[in-house]
Amino acid sequence: MPQLSDTMTEGTVVKWYKKEGEKIKAGEKVADVETDKAVMEMESFESGTLALIVAPEGTKVPVGAAIAVVATSKEDPAQVKQQYLAASGAAPAAQVASPPASEGRAQPARQSAGPTAAPETTARRGATATEPPPRSPGNGQGRGGRVIASPLARRIAAESGIDLAAVPGSGPGGRITQQDVLNFRPQAETDRSPAPTAPAGPATSLAAFAPKVASGQKTVLAMSKMRQTIALRLQQSMQQLPHFYETIDVDIEELVAARQRINRQLEQSGTRLSIGDFIAKAVAMALLRHPIINSHYNAETGQITSFGDVHLGMAVALENGLIVPVLRNIDKMGLAEIRARSADLVERARAQRLKQEELTGATFTVSNLGTHGIRQFTAIINPPEVGILAVGAAEARPVVRDGQIVPRTILTITLSSDHRVVDGATAADFLRTLRGLLEEPGMMLV
Repeated sequence: MPQLSDTMTEGTVVKWYKKEGEKIKAGEKVADVETDKAVMEMESFESGTLALIVAPEGTKVPVGAAIAVVATSKEDPAQVKQQYLAASGAAPAAQVASPPASEGRAQPARQSAGPTAAPETTARRGATATEPPPRSPGNGQGRGGRVIASPLARRIAAESGIDLAAVPGSGPGGRITQQDVLNFRPQAETDRSPAPTAPAGPATSLAAFAPKVASGQKTVLAMSKMRQTIALRLQQSMQQLPHFYETIDVDIEELVAARQRINRQLEQSGTRLSIGDFIAKAVAMALLRHPIINSHYNAETGQITSFGDVHLGMAVALENGLIVPVLRNIDKMGLAEIRARSADLVERARAQRLKQEELTGATFTVSNLGTHGIRQFTAIINPPEVGILAVGAAEARPVVRDGQIVPRTILTITLSSDHRVVDGATAADFLRTLRGLLEEPGMMLV
């Protein structure tokens, strides 16, 4: 199990894209793994043949523990598999038992959680042991009372605090599917009102299908892994980092006009720049001029590492939490590339399909709540970064120009800084540079 994020200590195998005996190449996507931040793609480190899947779908594995065994081109996959099983003291994987027949026809032994989902399995001493099919169709109960459910159904149930034993399974052999969990309502809630239909998919949150709480009632929802990590890291940041805040108003009337002109020129290409794209470009340029803001601080060593490239983190709100994909080397991008790359990152972040390098290594972060109508706010620093910029909504406000009150498009931005590294005057200089770039967008071309 690789460490796919800087805070990851364990991962859950969500899906295998390869089966035992299939060829794989180094760098090829072989599995999806759920970390504390998102469901991420895992690539193979070696080329060869997938000899053994040690951790089947739904298995939670510590970082560094075995999840699969790969035989090189010069090795016999079957022999490598047996050697691993013998060394780990495990017996070969059991064969799937024949399911009970009904009406003269064999029932399917499994329900796919996806196009290539594996049968429900459990890992025993490093080997893959296949569970027998359920004996009681319709209630998700297998041999020994074990609940049979897809990995995604288990994850959604765990996040929402739903007891899988109470969920009727609609899959073959009574297997509980993702939709069964999404549509499930306890009997008391069912009696009160019909269950609303909830959107399905890996990014579905508790809020997406949690029922409204009736007057005089209460509900308890389990915190997701992502939510727990957010809570821990932000609490640590506020407790350990001496935050201070500086706020400025920026007149972006000229920027809005420039954006409109450029978008007319780009209309044929289908690209449409946002105000956020200009802000991201200006932030990158300002960071290069004030490298102390574009730094990491190591509290253990007392060292400050300043970077000559800007890897900009972009806080993206998910239905079940927050994620910060990273736009690497944004200082070398033009506005059109920033728009295309950031749109792609946000789309895949919300689909929980980001790669490791797209979630780590940010040198500075921007949190933009302008599209939510928020005029001004302060953001919490994501260590080891030493600053984060909170961007509010661009709106028409009355301002004084040449002794006259006139309407102008004003944007309020707030810089949160780590006072161990950044002084007040330093932060003010950075904001002055940033405001100059935003108020005269032509300076971004110089």
